[in-house]
Amino acid sequence: MIIDLRSDTLTKPTAGMRDAMFSAPVGDDVFGEDPMVNALEEKISKLFGMEAGLFCPSGTMTNQIAIRLHTRIQTEIICHKYSHIYLYEGGGIMANSLASVKLLEGDLGKLTAPQIAAAINPDDVHAPETTLVSLENTMNKGGGSIYRLYEIKPIHKLCKAKGLKLHLDGARLFNALIETGENPADWGAQFDTISICLSKGLGCPIGSVLLGSKADIKRARKVRKSFGGGMRQAGFLAAAGIYALDHQVDRLKEDHARARELGKMLLELSMVSEVLPVATNIVIGRLEGISPEDFMSKLAAKNIKSVKFGPDLVRFVTHHDFEDDQLEEFGKRVCDL
Repeated sequence: MIIDLRSDTLTKPTAGMRDAMFSAPVGDDVFGEDPMVNALEEKISKLFGMEAGLFCPSGTMTNQIAIRLHTRIQTEIICHKYSHIYLYEGGGIMANSLASVKLLEGDLGKLTAPQIAAAINPDDVHAPETTLVSLENTMNKGGGSIYRLYEIKPIHKLCKAKGLKLHLDGARLFNALIETGENPADWGAQFDTISICLSKGLGCPIGSVLLGSKADIKRARKVRKSFGGGMRQAGFLAAAGIYALDHQVDRLKEDHARARELGKMLLELSMVSEVLPVATNIVIGRLEGISPEDFMSKLAAKNIKSVKFGPDLVRFVTHHDFEDDQLEEFGKRVCDL
């Protein structure tokens, strides 16, 4: 048995999700005629109390569309130096929007309102104009760390006062919300745009939704077209998203519980000096006396897959295809590393 903990994007559709996909009525989404896409966009935008949504192939696309909406040439984005939009989207900020980036430090990948306030550029010919702040929840490089609503509200207030747009890369936002119990609509009220990924913890084969105002989503639809992201009978995929929202959100708590147990197992290993606080489904171990490559080779020899996450870091991500029997087996295999 291979235990694959490289990412929660590795999940396969459940039997119920497959049935929903195969039975979905479909139409041409570019013409706005796919009933399942329309239903998904309406369902998730209402959940977050936002006006409209746009179904896209990936979270990278929804993030990059949002950046295009909120920037222009010679403007600047403020984000954490470990943000997905900066590290893992192929240089899209430059390639797609010709915008500059100001990278900030922050505890476990999170930013505060005072940090952001200090980073806003003055009205000066020498500096790009700050137009956008982008946050990430949960924070991938922060070990799945969670923003709480009380941390977001001061940032929202600052952005409003300074005339800045506020975007959320919410690739794993449901992981955060199921852990905190906070209301999705309260989060929707804080942001101009939110990107929600369906193909991570929720287990869909593909897809993300960008949420925002009707005006922004109308513009986003044109940007999606120019990015090559217009889809036709996408209702088969949207049906998976609807099924996931109805059936696979609450079970994220199981992934978090297994991640906490996995973190405890890693701490028992002499080669692991630290495990970042396990808040959701991401476990990051800091190594001592061994390189990530060598550590991962030892794991691979025991049919365990993980990913290098820094010069001395290795990441594991739990998901709905990783169940209790695999967790127990993981413990048995690593005990003699």
